[in-house]
Amino acid sequence: MSYFFQIVVSGVVVGSIYALAALGMVLIYKSSKVLNIAHGQIIAAGAFITYFLTVTVGVPIFFSFIASMIITFFLAMSVEKIFLRRLIGEPIISVIMVTIGLASIIDGLIYLTPFGTENFSFPSFLPETSLSLGGVSISWTQLLGVIITFILIGGFSWFFKKSTVGISMRAVSDDQFASMSVGISVPKVFGLAWATAGLSAAAAGCIIGNITGLNFDTLHAFGIVVFPVVILGGLDSILGAVVGGIIMGLIQQFAAGYLDGNFGLNGTGDVMPYVILLIILWFKPHGLFGIHEIERV
Repeated sequence: MSYFFQIVVSGVVVGSIYALAALGMVLIYKSSKVLNIAHGQIIAAGAFITYFLTVTVGVPIFFSFIASMIITFFLAMSVEKIFLRRLIGEPIISVIMVTIGLASIIDGLIYLTPFGTENFSFPSFLPETSLSLGGVSISWTQLLGVIITFILIGGFSWFFKKSTVGISMRAVSDDQFASMSVGISVPKVFGLAWATAGLSAAAAGCIIGNITGLNFDTLHAFGIVVFPVVILGGLDSILGAVVGGIIMGLIQQFAAGYLDGNFGLNGTGDVMPYVILLIILWFKPHGLFGIHEIERV
């Protein structure tokens, strides 16, 4: 039984990271209906900025974490302003193709640095012993990552539901022309959506890097892994990102723990979430919490 609960804990840890990584993608889609293919690269950039500030510059890791989120906030805002703002009103596929190009450009730039080809790890700043209760253990790094993740998710949820800017983002997502008619600046909302997504991506990158180590291929792969998370939860739902992330994390850990371990299989933890995704979408095409829109023509 302790093995079962250990897998549950591992699944929640992995799933919460998936949720935070997926959150940035949901924020952009919620305001602009665009899928950001370069999201994984922004996650990696946030992690390496934190590492650079901590190890090379000598900034304490807590302040490096905050600084990397601020830097990535303005970096993502600049990307939207320079590359994407001129595409407002154009077909969505055009914007998505630009994000694919951005992903390739960021890949190339990072591979030109040592960060693209070597493995790194953050300096240890937490006790290396694990917390243990009833045979179930969790490291301090994992626990801190889960706590920070849910604090950030709670903050973003409040932002979208209660703040004036968050409500403006939701309005732009529903109808850009109607939003402009009441004085909402659509370009400003798009810029803030990308900036906020960059902030959450940096946070996710730092947490992932602390738990798994800093490897560029692993970090930017999270941008692909979270696709089934946001689709499962619903592309425009923050709650869906959280629930979808936890579900995917649990499925992945249970498949790896029981199927790989008991039947000698390999890789079921990577495949099974997609199988479950297809089954759920068969009954819920818009995801668990996605909004089913009916258009009249």
